[in-house]
Amino acid sequence: MSVSTDDILEALRWRYAVRVFDPTRTIPAATWEALEKSLVLTPSSFGLQPWKFLVITDKEVMEQLVPLAWYQRQIADCSHLVVFLAKTEFYREDVEKFVQDTANTRGQERDALEGFFNSMEKFRVRLTAEEATLWAQRQCYIAQGQMMLAAALLGVDSCPMEGFQAAKFDEFLSEKFGIEGYSSTLLLPCGYRSETDKYATAAKVRFKIEEMVQRIEAPVES
Repeated sequence: MSVSTDDILEALRWRYAVRVFDPTRTIPAATWEALEKSLVLTPSSFGLQPWKFLVITDKEVMEQLVPLAWYQRQIADCSHLVVFLAKTEFYREDVEKFVQDTANTRGQERDALEGFFNSMEKFRVRLTAEEATLWAQRQCYIAQGQMMLAAALLGVDSCPMEGFQAAKFDEFLSEKFGIEGYSSTLLLPCGYRSETDKYATAAKVRFKIEEMVQRIEAPVES
C-alpha cells in the first residue's frame, strides 16, 4: 500500500495544534483502533519500546487533569487524551523479555540472539537512572510524531503538549490507577476542531526550505 506525496503534504498542511476542540464529537472506534496501532508500530532505539500509552476517555478524569495542565481546555474537550509515559525503571529482565519476544516472533532460538542481547545490555548498564529516563522520554517524541501524522491522514485533529505539570500528573496517575515506574512526558489530545477555533484557518508559519534543508550531494562528474 502506498500514499501519494500529495496526500501526505496535504494532511500535514491541514494539521495544526488545535486550540479549541468540539466536545460533542467522538472519534469512531475503528479510527481510534488504527491510531492505537500506529503507536504500537512506532520505531524505538533497539526496538526496546521504553514507554506506555495511557488513553483516557473518562470525562471526569480528564476534567481533574485540566488544572494540572495549566487549565488548558484541550485536555477535557478532546475525544481521547493520550498520556505518553516514559519508562523510568529499566532492568536486565526487560532486555531479556524483548529478546525472547523477538525470538518467538521470528521463529529463532534464543541463543542465536545472545550478541543482540549483550549489545543492548551493555547500553543499558552504561546509563545512569537519569540518563535512562531521558533516553526513554526522547523515544516518546518519536511515538507522538508518528501518531500525529497518522491522525492527520485519517482526518483526526490533535494538539501536542509539553505544557503540563509532569510530577503532579505522575502523582495523580499513580494514586488513581497505580501507574508506577513511568514518567509523564507528553500529552496528545485528539478529536475534532471546533468551528470557533480561529487558528484552524491561520496560515502556517514555517521557514523556507532553503533555510532549513542543506543537501550534501555527490559532485557531478564531468
